[in-house]
Amino acid sequence: MPPPPERHSETLPPAVRVHVLGAGPVGLVVAALLQSNDRFSVHLYEKRRDYSRTRMVQLAPYLVADSIESYCTDYIDGESIAAIFEPSEISEGLAFRQSIPPDLMGLLRGWTRGFCPLNDIERSLSDLIDARETHPVQRTTAVVTAQDAMTMVQPGDVLIDCTGTKSLLRDPLVPGVGVTEGDSNTFKLRLEYALVVTFLYDQAYDCNEYCKYYKNIDNPFYKFIPAVNRTYHDGRMTHVTGIVNIRAEDYERMPSRFDGEWLRSHFPQVAQSMDRFIAKVKTETNGEIVGDLEMVRIPLDLYRARNATSLQVRRAGGEHPFVRSPVFLVGDSAMGSPYFQSISLGFECAMFLAGLLAQHDLPHTEMLARYEQFVYKQWIRVYTRTRMIKHNKDLLECVGDTFTLLEKLHVY
Repeated sequence: MPPPPERHSETLPPAVRVHVLGAGPVGLVVAALLQSNDRFSVHLYEKRRDYSRTRMVQLAPYLVADSIESYCTDYIDGESIAAIFEPSEISEGLAFRQSIPPDLMGLLRGWTRGFCPLNDIERSLSDLIDARETHPVQRTTAVVTAQDAMTMVQPGDVLIDCTGTKSLLRDPLVPGVGVTEGDSNTFKLRLEYALVVTFLYDQAYDCNEYCKYYKNIDNPFYKFIPAVNRTYHDGRMTHVTGIVNIRAEDYERMPSRFDGEWLRSHFPQVAQSMDRFIAKVKTETNGEIVGDLEMVRIPLDLYRARNATSLQVRRAGGEHPFVRSPVFLVGDSAMGSPYFQSISLGFECAMFLAGLLAQHDLPHTEMLARYEQFVYKQWIRVYTRTRMIKHNKDLLECVGDTFTLLEKLHVY
């Protein structure tokens, strides 16, 4: 007599193995959040052996909001948030924040108050995970492929992809698609090519829209636009980060990273615009740049995964390993947004997912569907916000040129 068919619980079992792929900031936050719940055994996979990314970041204040009002307080998209999310949805997220361990919440609060190098965030989260005496996180330093992930996952395990823009599991979440096929699960918009410029300044310096306009008034092209919330003074130095819109052909001729000297030698027009802006800052505040300019050229893309979970694979059925093991995309694996928004968005989704997984009696299908809905609403939020930022930036760059300005306006 053949053995009875294997039964699979529709809800999470009492003890759950969670595989977190990618130990960047979002993967580390996911691991830290789940580590504090004794129902999870967390295994973290990372191909890097150390943290070397030095760019400065500042997390959004909504990550540590304690009321619906503070969550929706934003100059650009406060009304959009209130329109997209039901008050009960925001309240659920705020309630989960109250359960975040003090050691992790303390770090989050600090990162919403000012600038911090990305590698400091990664190291702080990694040290926090290692310092906790209970529920140690198992770590593996190795390159994991999509096929490896499918092979190692067992029925009932949870797989969380935090591998970033070039997500490991985004495409396999489309039913019937093999692991080697590309972009079938990605919707992408390219907004522009940009040069991200960072420098240190030895005096307090703050920049608003008037500053951006008047200090660029002599720059017909290649206007430097400091981000409002990316100009931060720590008591000794001001950290300034901004972007310069560049042409596609400029982008192709530039290396991925370079300094001010290289820029002056190869793109003197861009350098002259930067020097004009900085000279006006010096005249106004009597300070000097410390060190050199640091530059990174990037395409500014806005994108999302059409499927942020294994829900559709599960509904299709069959022998696919993701039918019985929930898969979630978090961070840049699920969606990416320019203008320094991605890490905050990834942390927000990580908190929501950790709250879902903590509800052990929630059926897999409902859990996957709720995460899909949440990610889609976050996408609508960040899409609306990003398009507004881009539109405002385009208008600022052509102030003074009446006819170009009118071409960019769509009135009624």
